[in-house]
Amino acid sequence: MLKEEKIMEKGETKFTFNDFARCEQPNWCPGCGDFAILASIKKALVELEVAPHQAVLVSGVGCFAKLPYWARTYGFVGLHGRGLPVAQGIKMANPQLKVIAFGGDGDGYGEGGNHFLHACRRNVNIAYFVHNNGVFGLTTGQYSPTSPKGTKSKSSPEGSIEVPINPLALALAEGATFVARAYSGHLKELIELMKQAIEHPGFAFIDILMPCVSFGRDLKYYNDKTYYLEKPFTDRGKAVDKALECEKEESYALGVFYRE
Repeated sequence: MLKEEKIMEKGETKFTFNDFARCEQPNWCPGCGDFAILASIKKALVELEVAPHQAVLVSGVGCFAKLPYWARTYGFVGLHGRGLPVAQGIKMANPQLKVIAFGGDGDGYGEGGNHFLHACRRNVNIAYFVHNNGVFGLTTGQYSPTSPKGTKSKSSPEGSIEVPINPLALALAEGATFVARAYSGHLKELIELMKQAIEHPGFAFIDILMPCVSFGRDLKYYNDKTYYLEKPFTDRGKAVDKALECEKEESYALGVFYRE
C-alpha cells in the first residue's frame, strides 16, 4: 500500500510539498522557468488536497517534458506533441484521476497543434499547461510557433518570416471553456491559476510565459511587458479581442481571459 493510501485510510487528507518530491534533481539550466512551474504544480496539488496517487502528469518532448519524472505522482512521457491525446485517454479510462498535461510552445503549438485544437473542441475534463518561452530550447535555439516575426536563430539565420500564432485566441476560437495566461516569475498567481484550472469542469488551458536563459528572452523582458486583467471576460468574442489586442501592443495580459 502506498504511503498516501495509508494516510487516507486513517482519515487524514493533508499532504505536504515533500510528499510530491523525488530524490532526483532536475537538470534544467539554472534560472529556467521550468523550476517554477514544477514547484507550482506541486504546491497547487497540496493546496487542493489531492493525493499523489490521485494525480497524473503527462508530457511530450522538450525541456519541460521530464517534469513528470520529478514529481511524485503517476506520470507518462509521450511522443513529441502527443501529450494531449494520452491525457484525454487516461481521463476517459479513469475519470476519478486529476489529469494534468504539459506542453511546450514547440511541442504543444507546433508538432501537437492539431491535438491542441481538438482538445479545446472536445472539452474533456483535463488541465493543459504550456511552457511558452518562444524558442525550441532542447534542440539549442531554433525559432518556434510563438517566436516573433524576424527572430534570428539557428533555423532562421536571416530572421523568421512567419507571424507567431496566438495560443489564447486559438483556444477561445475552438471552444475552450477555461483560457488563461500566467508567468513563471509570479509563483503566487501561477499557483492560484493552476488550482482554478485543475478544478474547472472541462478543458482548462493556461499559456505560461517563461524565460529561456540560454537561448531566449530573460526575466526582465517579461517583467517589463506583463500586467494583470481585472477580471475574466464573460463574452467569448471580447476575450478573443483582448488576446489579439495584446499581440498588437506587444504586451502580455495575465490572468483568466475566459471561463464558463
